[in-house]
Amino acid sequence: MDMQTVLGGINWLAVIGATLSTFALGAVWYGPVFGKAWMGASGMTEERARQGNTGMIFGVTFLIEFVAATVLAMFIGAEADAVFGLFAGLATGLFWVAGALDVVYLFEQRPLAHWAVNAGYMVVSFTIMGAILGAWH
Repeated sequence: MDMQTVLGGINWLAVIGATLSTFALGAVWYGPVFGKAWMGASGMTEERARQGNTGMIFGVTFLIEFVAATVLAMFIGAEADAVFGLFAGLATGLFWVAGALDVVYLFEQRPLAHWAVNAGYMVVSFTIMGAILGAWH
């Protein structure tokens, strides 16, 4: 199968929806749900967070999440449904992303809580993206 066929089978509206879902989840996950735990485990402070270039951070994050959603859509395929998309997203988040983070966090000797918050976000994020991409094929 050639790249034009693969890209032509992608529902770009679903990719944008999946991308935006990561921002909605992140606002809740790193805000009221696990914000304090993440800040404590990562060493982030309110002051340091305010010093970041918000436009650049959110812009680059959108681009990265858009590419991730596009590749996940390619992986899931045009014939998927919501259930297959959900499980493909779950497997991607749990075994590829969280697993890769685990290796890095182990070698960097970061706290388990830091890994748990970030890996948990990735697992839920990819699961939601997969469900959206599968449902909107």
